[in-house]
Amino acid sequence: MFAAHDHTFAVCAYGESPFLEECVTSLMEQTLKTTVIMVTSTPNEMIGSVARAYGIDLYVSDEPAGIARDWNHAVRRAQTRLVTIAHQDDTYEPRYAEQALTCMNKVSDPLIFFSNYGELRDGVAVDDNRLLRVKRMLLHPVARVGMTSSRRIKRQILSLGSPICCPSVTLNMGLLPNPPFTSSMKSNLDWDAWERFSRLDGSFVYSSEILMHHRIHEESETSNLIRDNTRTKEDLEMLSRFWPLPVARLINALYSRGQKSNG
Repeated sequence: MFAAHDHTFAVCAYGESPFLEECVTSLMEQTLKTTVIMVTSTPNEMIGSVARAYGIDLYVSDEPAGIARDWNHAVRRAQTRLVTIAHQDDTYEPRYAEQALTCMNKVSDPLIFFSNYGELRDGVAVDDNRLLRVKRMLLHPVARVGMTSSRRIKRQILSLGSPICCPSVTLNMGLLPNPPFTSSMKSNLDWDAWERFSRLDGSFVYSSEILMHHRIHEESETSNLIRDNTRTKEDLEMLSRFWPLPVARLINALYSRGQKSNG
């Protein structure tokens, strides 16, 4: 059974985000108090001041900045079996940690926990739009019971895109490969990880409750990757793991239309 001391929020801080403190505040307001740390590969006074203000241990990476390197550094610094990599622009609802542990304790072999989520657009929570409805539809096979250990279903929910919001995920490092992120992809290294995890014995655990909000803004890395077409290329690479190439190309053409709303 997992308890509060088994879980860490590892906040990945980069540059000088104006939203970092809002993210940290949401973690401090959790109904279940677990460990919170901060990691960065771009140390600066702003990051340091937020860490000091909230009494959070700050760990600086000595490796060059990179998404996979930064996420793996976060996992290494967390001294717990369960790790949630908190993205600095996002916010978590007060019940996130409580629900994550409750849901994971319902199965004997949880690989990952993830939750339903909303978006933050211009600082306003948006809990329903076309893209969110599509992602929730893709998750319907697991949403019905809140978990699945079926390799077929784990792969099914990933086969038309990644409906799993990366910052909503809690990793069970007791059952996952270490390091968990190995891809050189810039946009889809999380989808790559979920696809690899889907081949492992163990359960994907899901809560249909909206437990976090993912910020959408023009300067986000996701927005930049969409603009330079990186995301479309990586989507095709991922889809080709599930479908014959001609089918993957067709799905990718349809899937890329959703990028206009920046998922």
